[in-house]
Amino acid sequence: MSSTPGLSRAERTTAVVIGAGLPGLAVATELRRCGVDSIIVNGLEFPGSSQASQPAPPQRCGDPGDSSREERNEIIRHLRNYAASHQLDIRNDTCAVLLDKMGSAAAGDSRHRWAVHTPDGVLLAEHIILTRCANGQLRRMLTDLGISVGQNLVAAMRAVGIYLVGVGELITPTPKEVLRQAKVVGRAISAKVNPDSVPSVLTGSFAALPAPA
Repeated sequence: MSSTPGLSRAERTTAVVIGAGLPGLAVATELRRCGVDSIIVNGLEFPGSSQASQPAPPQRCGDPGDSSREERNEIIRHLRNYAASHQLDIRNDTCAVLLDKMGSAAAGDSRHRWAVHTPDGVLLAEHIILTRCANGQLRRMLTDLGISVGQNLVAAMRAVGIYLVGVGELITPTPKEVLRQAKVVGRAISAKVNPDSVPSVLTGSFAALPAPA
């Protein structure tokens, strides 16, 4: 049993999606399609760090044309309709304020490796999906959590149950790329949750961020 205050009353879910924008809606939709439950919250520009309240550095992206904006708005409209019709657990008024890595016997359940602290309580989950964080911030976050990163940041994160969707170091991914990332992450998590129902090919590497040279 963890010594974290209030953990015995924590909510439990398979995945917590941090960020309720396009990337968060996209991956939550894919998780539902794969039969994986999730809770979507806002917040955490820089999770797990004492600098969590500081904004992330702005990401560069090309000046989108009208067609690109229309495409993004259409995708968001579709995802919101899906979320409403399938009653996805989206908590727009709840912000994640701290991310804790739990011990192997957290709350008596070894599946829940992460505790996401919010003003409304604690969410325990096996998988965390981040939808906004720069490469350097991610490395500092993992270091603060006592996780060895090595050369392959994405592999290090996946090994501890953290995934990225819609995250770019300098260039913000296009809506189509966000949807692709969401599909890959949704299937990868589903393969871990239900290993007998998903082809092993879906558990391959996910290059959301390039490995440093």
